[in-house]
Amino acid sequence: MPRAHGRRLRPRSAAGAAAILAAGLLAAPASAQGETPAGASGTVARTVGDARYEPGRCPKTPEPVPELEGARCGTLTVPENRARPGGRTIELGVAIVPAAAAHPKPDPILWLSGGPGDDAVGAAKRAVDGGLNRDRDVILMSQRGTYSADPALTCRNIDEFNAHAVGLVYDAPSTERAHVAATKACRKKLAGTGAELSAYNDIESADDYADLRATLGIDEWNVFGISYGTHLALAYMRLHPDGIRSVGLDGILPPSRASAAATWSSARQGLDGLFKACAEQPACQRRYPNLSAIFDRLVRELEANPVTTTVTLPDSRKPVKVVLDGGALLNWMVSATHVAAGVPRSLDELAHGKPQRIAEQWAGGKFSPQAIGRVSHGLAYGVFCSAWVPYETGTQAVRAAREAFPAFPASVLAQAPQLPFLRSDCEAWHIPAAPGSIRDLTRSDIPTLVLSGGFDSQTGADNGPYVARTLSRATVVTVPYAPHVVFATSACARAITSSFFDTPTAPDTACLKHLKPPKFEIAP
Repeated sequence: MPRAHGRRLRPRSAAGAAAILAAGLLAAPASAQGETPAGASGTVARTVGDARYEPGRCPKTPEPVPELEGARCGTLTVPENRARPGGRTIELGVAIVPAAAAHPKPDPILWLSGGPGDDAVGAAKRAVDGGLNRDRDVILMSQRGTYSADPALTCRNIDEFNAHAVGLVYDAPSTERAHVAATKACRKKLAGTGAELSAYNDIESADDYADLRATLGIDEWNVFGISYGTHLALAYMRLHPDGIRSVGLDGILPPSRASAAATWSSARQGLDGLFKACAEQPACQRRYPNLSAIFDRLVRELEANPVTTTVTLPDSRKPVKVVLDGGALLNWMVSATHVAAGVPRSLDELAHGKPQRIAEQWAGGKFSPQAIGRVSHGLAYGVFCSAWVPYETGTQAVRAAREAFPAFPASVLAQAPQLPFLRSDCEAWHIPAAPGSIRDLTRSDIPTLVLSGGFDSQTGADNGPYVARTLSRATVVTVPYAPHVVFATSACARAITSSFFDTPTAPDTACLKHLKPPKFEIAP
């Protein structure tokens, strides 16, 4: 998932809060209590090749994670760059949440987080709340460079700039210069630690997970990836297919399609899904007709004449300046599909000179504690700048932008949703391109669940059938009215996922028949 994936807007209303924090709505049994079985995975030190697993303390997390109580934890030590024998090593935190069942099944589930740059260990709550540990252990390992790894390639200065930038014109040349300056400062800091920045990529990470399975002594496991984790899962399936019983993909980002162009297509699909749902709901259609046209008009008008306002965010008394131009509105909208019920009302208020709802959400997401100091920008740029940008021209990106949103001004179309100034950032990051094979299609007969959301504006639903063309035992599911990463918000998606890991070739999708669109907020 591009960088925005995994974080949520701050909602204004209680209803919005319920929608946005839905990652924890489905209660599931807590971790199994009692003594750890002798020889259970994660309790034995083992060396395989250049990799070594050592049991130990659970990895650090920004806040306490109760779901890690009772987990079996340790550290995987691997080469930073496997092409340099005898070179520097890195440490990756591992947490194994035990199954709730008294007699768990032997094939655990490996969780691959999004981003790129999110830390998997901190996702233990989402995995447990979704019931993944019902009768299987769930394994979470911090991908190289992430928060609980050593080294952690985080850069607080970039996060703080992104928060400050809500008060700047989104796509102005001056904003680009400041943005790239923050990227250069991050690179200088990380390179100064001795980190080999080109070693933080899909290929090395896939090797890390293969080493984890070997050092844990696991014969066969299942894989579940969300957002960017699907990008990594598809690479892992192709590079290390042995020992994988099944794979779940949620919010699909195929390496062969990964590009700025793909972000434009995804945005178009997700927004159209939301606009269509409003048009099909009589109350929404009557109160907010022609929502798509209104959105296009607002983008054009704000790009020509930005609106500046001031908001006071929850948990802070300090006023925050917010500039809403066309680029900012588009990027707010891409994230706002997570709080779809309030979108028509928010756009209508903006159209009538009331920008506060959108401004509060736009700034709230950037100033949230979850957005500061936690993302591995070293890993994010390692992926973007080696496997994405070298394989797409700027002309191709703009052409895709114009096809998706022909009414938008050129200045808006110049910056891909979620990834402004990425080409300039990658020039500053200065790492070599990954081998072209990183973008190969994954061809496999491993049973695969391919999940997408009808409102997903970050990784469009058409990526599901696309990857399934070369996965001979794939089940393609689009959950209507759901945003990016359907496992986080849809009880139906969680039920399908659970059914899939029980019977990977025949998951139960009956719940799809009963899904209804959100009840859109209707202003007086």
